[in-house]
Amino acid sequence: MRMTLSVSGRGLIALPAAMRKAAGIRPQDILIAETTAEGILLRPAVTLPVEIYSGERIAEFDAAESELAQALARVRRAKK
Repeated sequence: MRMTLSVSGRGLIALPAAMRKAAGIRPQDILIAETTAEGILLRPAVTLPVEIYSGERIAEFDAAESELAQALARVRRAKK
């Protein structure tokens, strides 16, 4: 698909709906713009959610890890 686009005075480019649909670009998607020998390449950026753990949540992880260690120790003793 080939279309002619214009750049606003602020450097904004609007992608027509047909082009966004063909490329699978949805509102709020994050793209990476990269210069190449042929021009500018737009591609989807991979984003991952980040979770910040509270002290309480970290304590839950520690408790679960301790329980797992105890269970593994019991299994190892039973195999001997």
